[in-house]
Amino acid sequence: MKRTLKAVLILATISPLLPVSACAEDFAESKSIYGKDDRVDYYAAGAGMKALSDSVVSLWSAGSVSFDAASKTHSLATVKFGDRLNLCPGEKFREQPIGAFCSGSLVGENLVMTAGHCIVDEAQCGDTKIVFGFAVKTEGGEAPVKIAEKDVYTCAKIVKRFQGAEPLNGGSAGLGPDYALVQLDRKVTGRKPLAVNRKQKLRKGAKMVVIGHPVGLPLKVAGGAKVRDASPKGYFVTDLDTFGGNSGSPVFSAKTRLIEGVLVRGDEDFKPAPGGCTTMAVYAQNAGRGEDVTKISELAAFIPRIAGEKRTKDASAELISQPMRIDDLDLQSDLGRRFNINF
Repeated sequence: MKRTLKAVLILATISPLLPVSACAEDFAESKSIYGKDDRVDYYAAGAGMKALSDSVVSLWSAGSVSFDAASKTHSLATVKFGDRLNLCPGEKFREQPIGAFCSGSLVGENLVMTAGHCIVDEAQCGDTKIVFGFAVKTEGGEAPVKIAEKDVYTCAKIVKRFQGAEPLNGGSAGLGPDYALVQLDRKVTGRKPLAVNRKQKLRKGAKMVVIGHPVGLPLKVAGGAKVRDASPKGYFVTDLDTFGGNSGSPVFSAKTRLIEGVLVRGDEDFKPAPGGCTTMAVYAQNAGRGEDVTKISELAAFIPRIAGEKRTKDASAELISQPMRIDDLDLQSDLGRRFNINF
């Protein structure tokens, strides 16, 4: 009932903006907050996390992105997070804009990795814009709604895709990996492909960090999480603070900064509060169902090796030029799948 209630609540809020088929598909892929809300904006993250964030993307419906030839910029159609979901006063990021429907990461010169449920077929691929730089870059600043032409790309084709079964009656039966690799319409300039862990040996308790666009918000970095269960086939379970819209987000080892997987599923995002407003769902750090991450080992063979990766037996030693600073791990909390919102 909890999952059903959440879907009804959020669908009732945003249904004027969504195709019915898109709504039903997405809200089986919820996410949540565990313990303290560790999400921070780009500007509040450490330098190492910012470097990774520069190669993380947001996915938008083509109808939400318009191009102005005179200024050579794309305009993003957004609405205020708090207004659209009737959030209670004081909810984190309430005043920020939302609009993206999924997240992803650059893993090749023109290759983006995301969740399989984010881009389901070639028709949707062609109707999806891939945007870099939707982020709050300065304290007190705002995320840009006008993006330079060089930072907006179109999904040209699906290179590889797999989507595991959905949860059954709120349980884990039938779950599996969920991923997509998509080719862009041109090579990406000014951004570096991110490195993946090709020798994955996940262990319970390993610290993880996720970077993406929860609820379609400007980019957020969230650490303070760990692997709960590394045993499921094709995916692992964490206590990352994620929401719908984080689907497709790269999940990194906090130690090596290599991508360990793709965020795909989780617990409820929101719940009704007294007074008729909506609040974010919060669980104890070790409670709730957890958030599912497709193991990078499921698709690493389809991801090209980046420069320098073949020159060492230990890819992490080659790719990490400096040790991670304490502020990268703590992520300095400053305040506190696709949601498929089409504006």
